[in-house]
Amino acid sequence: MTLSSRTARLALAIALTATAAACAPGEPTPTRTAEEIILGFSQVGAESGWRTANTTSIKEAAAAAGIDLRFSDAQQRQENQIAAIRSFIAQRVDVIAFSPVVESGWDTVLQEVKSAGIPVILTDRAIDSADTSLYRSFIGSDFLVEGRKAGEWLVEQYQGTTGDVSIVELEGTTGSAPANDRQQGFAEAIAANPRLKVVASQSGNFTRARGKEVMEALLAAHSDIDVLFAHNDDMALGAIEAIEAAGRQPGTEIRIVSIDAIHDGMQALAAKKINFIVECSPLLGPQLMTLVERVHRGLEVPARVVTDESTFTPDQAKAVLPERRY
Repeated sequence: MTLSSRTARLALAIALTATAAACAPGEPTPTRTAEEIILGFSQVGAESGWRTANTTSIKEAAAAAGIDLRFSDAQQRQENQIAAIRSFIAQRVDVIAFSPVVESGWDTVLQEVKSAGIPVILTDRAIDSADTSLYRSFIGSDFLVEGRKAGEWLVEQYQGTTGDVSIVELEGTTGSAPANDRQQGFAEAIAANPRLKVVASQSGNFTRARGKEVMEALLAAHSDIDVLFAHNDDMALGAIEAIEAAGRQPGTEIRIVSIDAIHDGMQALAAKKINFIVECSPLLGPQLMTLVERVHRGLEVPARVVTDESTFTPDQAKAVLPERRY
């Protein structure tokens, strides 16, 4: 072997050793193509069937679009979400998207994102910041309209009847956009009939277990409940367990109006344990990836993207259940 050959082999060995060290287990060296987009996404948590379907939609859509998704679960804690956003800044992602746990308290961290030159997209939930330059677009349902649809249906059901109607309300996470807006929209709608009275309203935190627990307490405190308005299906399903355990009939003795239209909720609707559901689609992934690609390319995007949704009665639920995706 010549000296030059030995020198070449030594150089190759050193290069291979350096590469192996750089790619040691647990410490992969991130690589990307010139066209690859890195998206940092912070999810609220996994508190409901709706949220699980939403996460699946986002992950599948990112994979289909060839987008490198850096996903973080906030476990329903704002401080976890803020930490995740700061981590995304440090990772130098191209776009940050997140579904805010609550509406307020975002200006400081989003100003940091803006200073880093990273565009932000809000998904599913809004924030109450007066500075709309902190994000490029907000994609999701109109929660105010959802609450109004639920209230309008109830007003129609009690047209021409006499006597007061006692309503209990299971609110979503305190301070969150869907809880605030659904409550407001519902209140505005039922104001058309002053006999419709909300006698108690309490947070069930969007979870089935908490919905059951709160409904048990409401049933013990109020013997004359006519209607339950639940801010999501999971709380309604938990409440159904409590109502049946108390020896009452959900859907007949206590009418139930809910929001979401997840599969379990639609099954309860088809069984007439729930009377009416306002849809809130979690399948935002494809639309979100389109927005991500456009803002990354510096193109204009709508400041507000509203999802197209419906409402369901028991018969309508039976018709669509066989093909329901979530």
